[in-house]
Amino acid sequence: MRLHLNILVICTLLCSAGVVRAQNVEFDKKNFKDDKKMFKEARKELKEGDEYFEYSRFTTALGHYIKAQKFNPENATLNYKVGKCYLRTVSKVKSIPYLEKAYKLEPGVNPEIRYLLGEAYHLNYEFDKGIVEYKAYRLNMGIDDAKESNRMMKIVNKKIEECNMGKKLVANPIRVFIDNIKAVNSPYPEYSPLISADESVLIFTSRRSNTTGGGMDEGSDFQYFEDVYMSRMVDGEWTAAVNLGSPINTNEHDATVGLSPDGQSLFVYRYKMNDGGDIYQCELNGENWSKPKHLGKNINTKAHESSASFSNDGRTMYFVSDKEEGGMGGRDMYISRLDRADAKVGSKKRWGSNFNLSTMLNTKHNEEGLFMHPDGRTLYFSSQGHETMGGYDIFKSVKGDDGQWGKPENLGYPINTPDDDVFFVISASGKHGYYSSIKSEGMGEKDIYRITFLGPEKPPVLNTEDNLLSSIANPVSETVIEKVVEIKTVALTILKGTVSDAITLKPLEAEIELIDNSKYHKFDKLPSSGTTLSPMDDDDNPIIATFKSNAKTGKFLVSLPAGKNYGIAVKAEGYLFHSENFDIPKTDGYSEVTKAIQLKKVAVGSKIILKNIFFDFDKATLRPESTSELERLVKLLNDVPTLKIELSGHTDSKGADVYNQKLSQRRAKAVLDYLVKHGIVAGRLTSIGAGEAEPVSTNDTEKGRQENRRTEFKVTAK
Repeated sequence: MRLHLNILVICTLLCSAGVVRAQNVEFDKKNFKDDKKMFKEARKELKEGDEYFEYSRFTTALGHYIKAQKFNPENATLNYKVGKCYLRTVSKVKSIPYLEKAYKLEPGVNPEIRYLLGEAYHLNYEFDKGIVEYKAYRLNMGIDDAKESNRMMKIVNKKIEECNMGKKLVANPIRVFIDNIKAVNSPYPEYSPLISADESVLIFTSRRSNTTGGGMDEGSDFQYFEDVYMSRMVDGEWTAAVNLGSPINTNEHDATVGLSPDGQSLFVYRYKMNDGGDIYQCELNGENWSKPKHLGKNINTKAHESSASFSNDGRTMYFVSDKEEGGMGGRDMYISRLDRADAKVGSKKRWGSNFNLSTMLNTKHNEEGLFMHPDGRTLYFSSQGHETMGGYDIFKSVKGDDGQWGKPENLGYPINTPDDDVFFVISASGKHGYYSSIKSEGMGEKDIYRITFLGPEKPPVLNTEDNLLSSIANPVSETVIEKVVEIKTVALTILKGTVSDAITLKPLEAEIELIDNSKYHKFDKLPSSGTTLSPMDDDDNPIIATFKSNAKTGKFLVSLPAGKNYGIAVKAEGYLFHSENFDIPKTDGYSEVTKAIQLKKVAVGSKIILKNIFFDFDKATLRPESTSELERLVKLLNDVPTLKIELSGHTDSKGADVYNQKLSQRRAKAVLDYLVKHGIVAGRLTSIGAGEAEPVSTNDTEKGRQENRRTEFKVTAK
């Protein structure tokens, strides 16, 4: 009996000692009689931390709290505040031990302690623990105001939904590589990356010490002002980032918003006094960016316009605003288009009225960081309102042939996390995505990462008995199981290259006109003389877009979504125009075509192939799709009234020589007749049929024969 009593006493003493160790120790001088000096310093740090904490300046408050906490680690309120500060800064998961200790020392330390614990577990992928804490908070929120209580109830319920979604997404991860782009990152925050469609240019925002003017935002977070930086892809690697300087960057906030697929037009954000911040647009002229131009009242409001994206043709912009008018709640996505009259190269660009993008995409919560893919139908954006695993998640939606947006699809884990995942962009090929994220292995607060999308694993391939034995002995042998990279299928062709003088090879700034030849379907035959084709109704206008090649480099890039027959005309003053034709079926995937276009000056002997002249099969009847090319030829002859040309028709080698010669003659004559009907004096024109006599390619392949079937003109007098 005495032995049992002694054991009971010992256990009681041990338990009592445990309780003592877990007791809350207040910051009272009577508790620290032996260390008055350190107590006084700790109290000072605590007081200074509270001053910043009150105004939600958690990073600054944390520095003071940590010093006080080292002196007295057993105070519940201080542990709660340290935990909350960590939760609202970069190292969120560091909050867990402090919040746990605060709750252990004093469960009633603060009414929100269980909610904060739920958040901390949630962010650390401990979803079940997070659900337990959220539910515990929901049972006893301690909020007297009914309206506020109802608001918090909705928030907590959504947090629980996010945890459940997180469990599903983490259990079914997508196969990706996520790599830190160390060449562009720094110890400072980097975010909001933008890329050209071919991944040759990366433009992003950073808050570095070399910010223009060297100033800090003392009215907000005491970090350096935002500036815009750029990196280029050279030999498969990103170069060190450089500050773009004036006129894009100023002494205040300047941030990236959106970049056109060709990298020649840039949307930037600028802060305005008594305004939420507006979007500006600038153009790349040679090597220099133009002064950012305010987009006007149809885009910018007294609210906050934060992100935007160009369409593939540059005539539509998508943007985000938290304005109340037209919104569904919080931040919504909107759409605006250029007026056709204002959409030509070199003209004044004015964006039209904006409209809420879609009730399928916008929610009562916030949407942010939208990006329209160069394919013209796939939209990527971040949302707090759809099926997320926490904060903002990245989604994509595809617009159908009926013009309706599909249900948003979560990109999945590990791209999406329980924290905010915003400002995602993806290359035209669909192989690489770019975004900013906070990761433990990062170089700074936020870093820019490149995502490489991988395909499914190949199933085991057992070709021989040896392979079968090998698979038994070594189930993960490379000879049995292979992993392959599978590029996401994108129905898109990227046409890029340079424009230069055919003789000097000097780069040229040229106008590039993109035509949808299928838009002429409204005509059963070639329009008669005098028919006005432009301007047509907006939806039927065959001129999709006009671009310019870079004045310094001659470079250009045009995105061509699949499912159309495109005509492309390249024009520069004093030169004959150059044309290309791309017939891209809907079934085509992603491809890149590089063209070195050399323009010929208007000179005797210069020849041009008219690649967008089309005839009915085995006839000399011009198809309506030929209209744009014929109109360009009419304009050239009107612009140079002394010009004389010879039109020649050509065929492949199929068929009899005599028949081919006669068919080619009739086709050349058909073009001549069109020109005469449209006001060109017949004496300036001649036509010949060359038949199959002058091939420009082999007749042994269909591609070669197609190139040989052509119409040309040659300058005979100037």
